[in-house]
Amino acid sequence: MANVRKDIETRSSAVAIAQDENKLKAVELVRRGETFEVMWTRSREVSDGNWSAFAAECGLSMEPEQAESDKMTVAGFGLSGIGFYRISMPAAGEEEISAMVKLQAEALLPLSAEQMEFAWRVGRVRNGEVAVTMAAARKERLQKFVDNVRVFQPAKILLSCEAIVKMWRMFFGGDDNTSVIINLAGWNTQVCLVEDGRLSNAVVLDTAIEDLLASEVVTEQTETSERFAQDIRSVLELFGYAGLVELPIFVLSDGSSEIESIVSCLNSADLKVKAALPNTTKLKTKTGLSVEEIYEYRVPIGLGLCALDDGLKELNIFEHLYTPARAEGKKHWLYSPKIAGVITALMFIVLIMVSYIVDVASPKAIEKRMQTSDSSVDIKLLEERQKLMKIVAQQRPDLLEVLNQLSAGDEKGIMLDSFHFKKGQPINITGQAQNSDQLYKFQESLLGQKNIKEVRIQSASKDDKGGKIKFTITFHYKNFTRKGRL
Repeated sequence: MANVRKDIETRSSAVAIAQDENKLKAVELVRRGETFEVMWTRSREVSDGNWSAFAAECGLSMEPEQAESDKMTVAGFGLSGIGFYRISMPAAGEEEISAMVKLQAEALLPLSAEQMEFAWRVGRVRNGEVAVTMAAARKERLQKFVDNVRVFQPAKILLSCEAIVKMWRMFFGGDDNTSVIINLAGWNTQVCLVEDGRLSNAVVLDTAIEDLLASEVVTEQTETSERFAQDIRSVLELFGYAGLVELPIFVLSDGSSEIESIVSCLNSADLKVKAALPNTTKLKTKTGLSVEEIYEYRVPIGLGLCALDDGLKELNIFEHLYTPARAEGKKHWLYSPKIAGVITALMFIVLIMVSYIVDVASPKAIEKRMQTSDSSVDIKLLEERQKLMKIVAQQRPDLLEVLNQLSAGDEKGIMLDSFHFKKGQPINITGQAQNSDQLYKFQESLLGQKNIKEVRIQSASKDDKGGKIKFTITFHYKNFTRKGRL
């Protein structure tokens, strides 16, 4: 019961941090059933410190083992530098779609695959075709962000534009209908297409709220507004909804007259635009956040909502660049799906061997005695069966013991790909190491294990893509791997 309660708590609290223009902003969001509560908010000028100092202000530990287990930490990556692509392809299985997306990505992306990272997810199926949303960015840019946030080890790194959509859905009156969300900011404007309640496309415009309000001359302000309206029309065309008058467009608003003025200008340009205000009744706050404050922290609150959504299938563009330290520590190679399959197969083989020896290969004398009703004979029969089972146990290899000894060295960077055992032959394992030093340490740890002898590295080569060392190691276990010996 205690473990169940702890698991519920783990999934019910999130600390979200994001850079919103020239500020770092953070909130702690707690889920209580169907409602959410903001426990606190923090903000800091980017020039006044880095992510590490701000994370410390938010009470986050820099040591993974000391991090609070009941809080999920999430970092948000801004939309700038992310390119979105919409791909239509025949509806097929996941593997087939994955292969087709990769082929399309090679043709669409502006740089080589080695320089780019991308993530994708499948949308709705129409007329036998499926819509796929793909987000891509330069690997160098993503890696720089990972280096900034790695100090406080977030459990997830999410795209801030997905947080905007989630925030709109939960607290700005959004629904599952196809809509366009405009998020005005001081430096730019983010325009998001939402289909079936999920982000399906996004574009960043250079025009910012300050540009629309800066000019004191009416004619100049009108020209800026008209250019902005034309930019929105171009985005709608890019989204595939050009000229669709009934398509609803929402501008996230704090109720200020400035945003109302922008909404009015867009409507004057024959765009169906509405201002969307946050619903304060759906979001509890200990400090009594106003509409303006909820609007100000809309990105980190949205990130917290995403983090607490167990069913969210996010566009994980950081999948190959970042793994939380806690996840790495817990995910030992022994729990690899490949090794789990090997263990299952080995145990099945052992079960068949033991069943055969005990039930079929036992002496015929025992089988005859099983047919007698003499109680004294039954006792002797049980004793003989017990002795036979002990002999069988002594003459078969304890494969779980071998696997446990392989993991005893606690080389966390070692990942095993295969485990091959055949009586009379050395055990053969293949895997990957981070570098040569780690491989040699792994070899030494095996030599130090009881019943493991003659550990030899048969091959070791560097992977051109990941830079890891792929290896093959053989070793003897007791006498089972030597020919003609028991």
